Amino acid sequence: MPTARRRRRLPDEVRRAVVRAVLCLSFTMVGVVVATLSSYADSWLMTPALMAMGVGVFGTMWCLLEILISRQVAAQRMRAPNSASPMAGSRAPVGHPQQSPPRPPQPRPQQQPYPPYQQHPQRPRQPQAQPPHQPPAGPPYPGGPAPRQAGLTTR
Repeated sequence: MPTARRRRRLPDEVRRAVVRAVLCLSFTMVGVVVATLSSYADSWLMTPALMAMGVGVFGTMWCLLEILISRQVAAQRMRAPNSASPMAGSRAPVGHPQQSPPRPPQPRPQQQPYPPYQQHPQRPRQPQAQPPHQPPAGPPYPGGPAPRQAGLTTR
């Protein structure tokens, strides 16, 4: 039987977000039970329980969104280009000493700036003589306005 892969420990901020989501979900479920039982008993507690349940649903969705965001942030931190190790930003597992000391980060080679824009080497661009400005002979498109004539106004 192959040995199972050990799952990595979640970063602290993700674990805190998960705990908040579980607490918010549990309070929402308590609100659902209270609202259900008070509706069977025709009690006045049904209105506050329904309001608490609505706030709890909103809070639970907020916490789930917070989990997604904190997981993405933790994943980006572990993939950071200048991090010293792939687990940068998280603590080492308890009871497992590191096998080798962390290596210092290697200096990145300097990137050359982009060269200035140049014309295509096979076809250098030649300045063209521009003809004197002349108004178009006809309308720019069929059914369009006619060209303006000197001295006429449109109003």
